[in-house]
Amino acid sequence: MMFGWKSRLKIGGKRKRSALNKETKITSKNQEISENLSDNLNDIKEAFGNSGDLAIREFKMGKPSLHKVAIIYINGLADKELIGRSIIERLMRNISDSETVNPPSPSELFTYIKDNILTVGTVEDILDWNKLLSSLLSGQTILLINGSKQAISCFVQGGEKRAIAEPSGEPAVRGPKNSFTEALITNTAMVRQRIKSPNLWMETMKLGNITQTDIAIMYVNGIVNNDLLTEVKERLGKIEADEIDGANTVEEWITDNRWTIWPTVLVTERPDIVAGDLMEGRVAIFVDGTPEPLILPATWTQFFQSAEDYHINWIIASFWRLLRIVALLIAIIGPALFVAFLSYHPELIPTPLLINLAAQRQGIPFPIFIEALLMEFTFEVLREAGVRLPRPVGQAVSIVGALVIGQAAVEAGIVSSAMVIVVAGTAIASFTIPLNQMMNAARLIRFIMMIFAASFGLYGLGIAVILLVAHTCSIRSFGIPYLAPFAPLILADWKDTIIRLPRPLLSKRPRLISQMKTKRTDQTQEHGPSPRGK
Repeated sequence: MMFGWKSRLKIGGKRKRSALNKETKITSKNQEISENLSDNLNDIKEAFGNSGDLAIREFKMGKPSLHKVAIIYINGLADKELIGRSIIERLMRNISDSETVNPPSPSELFTYIKDNILTVGTVEDILDWNKLLSSLLSGQTILLINGSKQAISCFVQGGEKRAIAEPSGEPAVRGPKNSFTEALITNTAMVRQRIKSPNLWMETMKLGNITQTDIAIMYVNGIVNNDLLTEVKERLGKIEADEIDGANTVEEWITDNRWTIWPTVLVTERPDIVAGDLMEGRVAIFVDGTPEPLILPATWTQFFQSAEDYHINWIIASFWRLLRIVALLIAIIGPALFVAFLSYHPELIPTPLLINLAAQRQGIPFPIFIEALLMEFTFEVLREAGVRLPRPVGQAVSIVGALVIGQAAVEAGIVSSAMVIVVAGTAIASFTIPLNQMMNAARLIRFIMMIFAASFGLYGLGIAVILLVAHTCSIRSFGIPYLAPFAPLILADWKDTIIRLPRPLLSKRPRLISQMKTKRTDQTQEHGPSPRGK
């Protein structure tokens, strides 16, 4: 029996490998397009497994039905109305009577169709089989002619797309109200609307051995650091994966340090932030199907800058930035300080306050660390539930759940009212951080700080802070120190970090980011949005 089981397993493995080899052979064969139209159509059907969304329209053109042609496209990826109006309708019109006497050859007809019949904006010659399949999967329409070894690719992408809406994760009272969508072409066009310069260059590629996901690298030529651009391209070229299902997959492949909790690549859904960062010399990576491009390199201070900062008074904007950094410190070490003071250093607490806290903790069955851990975990569960549920229900669950559970826990003597205040204040402080990447990092670091504080008091908390600062100083984002311009110290770049000076004083770009044209007011360079769109 054991031998039979192993035999079946081996046979099953062979069958599985043979199926994979067959799939690879079909989808990756490198051959020329056949002159026989029927053979080409059969090969296309076989390559797609006779998929139901593969549309093939065969017909004849010319008098009297001189040439066989076929139109192939994928339903849902191509614009069927434009195909019918600009391609099929015009091809089915008979060619002139003079051409029936001396009918054109397939090669002559191929050129005639491109130059005189097709009215779509862009057409391209296709000579090999892999390019034909790739064009079909990109939403293009393929025209095949019997007797010709070439095909014509017509750019008529269509399908359902989400409309441009307001940013949901990065709202702003003042400033632009549009955000990116899942369509790559729409996203890049929104950036070009803000940087109307021929120096805004874009390079495209496909990543993913199976998914063949479209990737776009966007930068401002003459401002971007060429070494940075070369490094980005090399890292993207080293990605070896079957599927690229979003921007996070690309981020995890190309990031400098995969073992850090700090975000080292900026992710945003706002076109104005992307345009402003491009004008500083950074590079943006757009992934088709993802409404949030990657911006690199990223520094620690970027995650506390909001697009709204550049649409309000600079003094107010500087105050909000300082407030966000203070709120981050509260979100990270607030509960840890409370645990350390009550567990190890009660003498540092004023006597009236200590008496009140001690009275509140009478009857609490848990140590202060377990109490804090329980409340923090409960709040994180409520917040996660509020995010996953539909928006109207999620808001109700978050608010009502926090109020009801907090009040019930205090009345039941499980936690003290002071602990509820500390946890709620910590959570509110974390909400002031503009970007979710930094907010999520602060949520996790908070638990680490609590463990050190519960183990060694303020000494343990101090050790944890030192380790965190040392780790942060060691991080680089595409060769740029994460804490720049504080470490290394570059005083000239402090003008737009934790504070923002008036725009006339922001005349230079960050020195470590752009080493080409450092002056924004240089008359020889193309002008675009001010910093971070800024």
